[in-house]
Amino acid sequence: MSDSATIELEPAPPAVKRYQRLKLLAGIANTIASLVWLMVFAVILGPILGEWVKAGFADSRWLQLWLTAAALAVTLELASLPLDFWSGFVVEHEYQLSNQTLGGWIRQRVKMWLVGGALGWLLVSGLYAVIWAAGDWWWLWATAGWLLATVVLGQLLPVVILPIFYKVTPLDDASLAERLRSLAAGTGLTVQGVYRLHLSAETKKANAALAGLGRTRRVLLGDTLLDQFTPEEIDVVFAHELGHHVHRHLPKMIAVRVALALAGFWLVDVVLRWSAPALGYTDLHDPAALPLLLLVLSVFSLVLAPAHNALSRLFERQCDRYALARTCNPAAYRGAFTKLARLNKSDPDPHPAVVWLFYDHPAIRERLRLADAAP
Repeated sequence: MSDSATIELEPAPPAVKRYQRLKLLAGIANTIASLVWLMVFAVILGPILGEWVKAGFADSRWLQLWLTAAALAVTLELASLPLDFWSGFVVEHEYQLSNQTLGGWIRQRVKMWLVGGALGWLLVSGLYAVIWAAGDWWWLWATAGWLLATVVLGQLLPVVILPIFYKVTPLDDASLAERLRSLAAGTGLTVQGVYRLHLSAETKKANAALAGLGRTRRVLLGDTLLDQFTPEEIDVVFAHELGHHVHRHLPKMIAVRVALALAGFWLVDVVLRWSAPALGYTDLHDPAALPLLLLVLSVFSLVLAPAHNALSRLFERQCDRYALARTCNPAAYRGAFTKLARLNKSDPDPHPAVVWLFYDHPAIRERLRLADAAP
């Protein structure tokens, strides 16, 4: 394996530029298709479906809600499925980034439907229970419920949900564990919280993440990363994830999202009070108005996405600086991010507008400049 100090990151070749462009276009097209279908459903189909459902299930607004939610979920999935398959399977294989078989892709998709469907059913049911019970201040109580759901799901994600999709095992390399134990000393994160995430069955890409809340907090290192990076480069990646823990980025991001949820639910209340009757719904309590509610939240989230991404990039820069300071190894830092760019076919020099609109991490070239300024 090449020494970190000898690795230099060249500009992205045309194939990498094309790969990133295709992935970006697929994401934009999928977002547009989903929003257009939500709009069609909310403005045209929702009132029609609502009348049909009410005629058949007049005595149960819960059944009305669940049938509306099921119809919306299935049709949204059908609208996005072709692009998801092309972007997530065809393009990944075309650029030699995927190890996934067609059967594997289908199995993962079915798991996503089952898990996402169950969680979606719980969240929608909980939201409308609040809307129907809490009166004019439902949006305030809905925010409290959203916070509770976020905390519970944050605790369950690494120990219950993620293992449904990927094999997760404790780190079994004794010498590496000792290195990481030394790096984590004094931060409150124990080495027992570091796990191997088995990504190689599906992808050649390398990745790492900090996940979980409280006792389920852990660092997940992809096996693709563990198997191809030097110990010094793994130190850098681990220290970066450690930075999220030290800087308390997860609770800070939750606080930001609580504020956004409060604003979003309040906006739903304002918009649906005047628009729902005009579109043919009874009022905002009408279960048939679920597509309209989701449309308002989706547009609100989309408008705020650049600001949310900017905050995420700020946090990532803090973690990059922390990793440099903690490891005192700029050469390994350069090597780690150079390898990440090459393995993941990342464009180190994307257009600034693309970064501003879509990136929740800084561009690789910007991250490498931090090492140039390090002592």
